[in-house]
Amino acid sequence: MDNQKFVAVIGAGPAGLFGARELANNGVRVALFNRDFKAGGLAEYGIFLDKHTMKEGLRKQFRQVLDNANIDYYGNVSVSKNGDFTIDQIREMGFDAILVSAGAQGTKWLGLPGEDLEGVYHAKDLVYHYNGLPPFSQKQFRIGKRCAIIGAGNVMIDIARYLIYYRDAEDIISIVRRGPSDVNFTKEEMKHLICYLDMEDFENEMKRMHSILDPLHVDVEAGKAKILEALPKADPKTKNARFHFEMLASPSRMLGENGILKQLEIEENILVHENGHTSAKGTGKKHLLDVDTVIFAIGDKVDDSFGLPAKSNEFIKNENPKFPIDNISYESTIEGVFVGGWSRKASEGLVGYARKDGTHAAKAVLAYLNTKEPNNKITPDDVKAKLNHLNKPIITKEDIKKLEAVEAEEAKKRGLEEFKFASNDEMLQVMGK
Repeated sequence: MDNQKFVAVIGAGPAGLFGARELANNGVRVALFNRDFKAGGLAEYGIFLDKHTMKEGLRKQFRQVLDNANIDYYGNVSVSKNGDFTIDQIREMGFDAILVSAGAQGTKWLGLPGEDLEGVYHAKDLVYHYNGLPPFSQKQFRIGKRCAIIGAGNVMIDIARYLIYYRDAEDIISIVRRGPSDVNFTKEEMKHLICYLDMEDFENEMKRMHSILDPLHVDVEAGKAKILEALPKADPKTKNARFHFEMLASPSRMLGENGILKQLEIEENILVHENGHTSAKGTGKKHLLDVDTVIFAIGDKVDDSFGLPAKSNEFIKNENPKFPIDNISYESTIEGVFVGGWSRKASEGLVGYARKDGTHAAKAVLAYLNTKEPNNKITPDDVKAKLNHLNKPIITKEDIKKLEAVEAEEAKKRGLEEFKFASNDEMLQVMGK
């Protein structure tokens, strides 16, 4: 390697991949560690099932990144307190810097009674399931006819579509903590679901919102228009299903029998003005909904077990960064360790945002590297030797190419747009591991 600088990038979603590319294009050698076999992160395992063109376009970009000779890819390697390596062990290896772009791998719960009941799930787990990420792909989910989704963003819409089209759910309710102006989905996503909106129920819910929010001078009609603007381009209705909202409402507990979910308890909210902000506050008035399934689509948090200091769902950043990019800190509180993508700001933006943020994080790393001489403490051969001591299959770029070729051929044979092996064992067998 001579005097080539060597950086560890942890996580191979869009932020990690494009961060690695930025480093590699500037002459830095990169060891790219990834928890999953395949690269892509949520771009591979978080996009809705039928968006084949989008997914294949992204995969093409990811393949081009991995073809960079300065990037060594190591899949099936986990970094956490309980993983193959801790972040401290990665630091001790002697890399010149570390870029953490592992996304927001923690599961965000509200700590409510009944979260452990069968039939109560987090959206992330279900998204991983229907996108074929082991071991989630093999997990069984109890999905019934009556389903409640906590949240009102694009993930809620993806989950509702999956429940209707792939699991034959008949009644879907979105529980929204605030009012109609605070829904967080786009009309491009809502057009896929709005054909199932129960319009009579929706009009009644808007009347209820007027009675509560008009005295607070909250513009209910603007929120209503925001929701309905997807109607002109609505997908055709092909299933016998109903979708509706319950607004100014928060879950308070789940009730079950013999460990199986039976009801969701909802607390009604009001909006209050405090310190220049409007927030939802519970009224104490509660009611029960008979449901078979509850899914929390409330965003994500970083993994507390990763090993970096965390607060409020995010890793703590240096508030006085030496190498800011666009006045944003990409530096952790540990010198030489940087964060990008959802590891910097959980649940912020989509693939384009992660790509930009990963690239900016890499620019911060490059600025840091320019102040340092190369460590020359570790080489790519040293990394391979350490990985060999794990006594487990390590996935390389060549392995991924072999797997993708077999999956593409399998899709062609079956007449499918896409085919994925559902288990790690099947993938390892195809890769000759």
